[in-house]
Amino acid sequence: MSDTPSAAKDTLRIREMTIDDFPEVFHIGEQVFTAESFQSLYRTWDEYEITTLFNSDSELCLVAEAGDRILGFALGTTVTKHNSPWKYGYLVWVGVRLDIQQGGVGSGLFKEIKHRMKEQGVRMMIIDTSADNQPAIRFFEKQGFGDVQDHVYMSLNLSHKNRKKTVKKP
Repeated sequence: MSDTPSAAKDTLRIREMTIDDFPEVFHIGEQVFTAESFQSLYRTWDEYEITTLFNSDSELCLVAEAGDRILGFALGTTVTKHNSPWKYGYLVWVGVRLDIQQGGVGSGLFKEIKHRMKEQGVRMMIIDTSADNQPAIRFFEKQGFGDVQDHVYMSLNLSHKNRKKTVKKP
């Protein structure tokens, strides 16, 4: 099989993730969600992201495959707020192999997770990304998301010692 986007799209199959898929999903995520690419990412990509979401909402943990090769994944969850009649869907992670991005794999994953969330009674789906992640913003706008909101995210590097300036008295 060729790794071209059209070949992946022609034979694409979306299914629920299994425990056996964890290593490959983790590896794809490591390639996509790097510290160099996402320096202000407030969630850290690690094995706990996969296991936590799989243990809480396994039916919203999906992989896309062609043949026996995993091409991408989507990990989501649902949230019910206290005193709210609405159930929210939160698409936490979507990752597609770097060599086949823009080939329809992400769209296929999104359509399936959206369908599953609707079946679970979700009334509003939420995603978040950094304000400067234009490829992600364009992708989600193509999927129908709107009302883009900027938010402030701040960080403090605790590995650097804070040096207080001392005022010398004459």
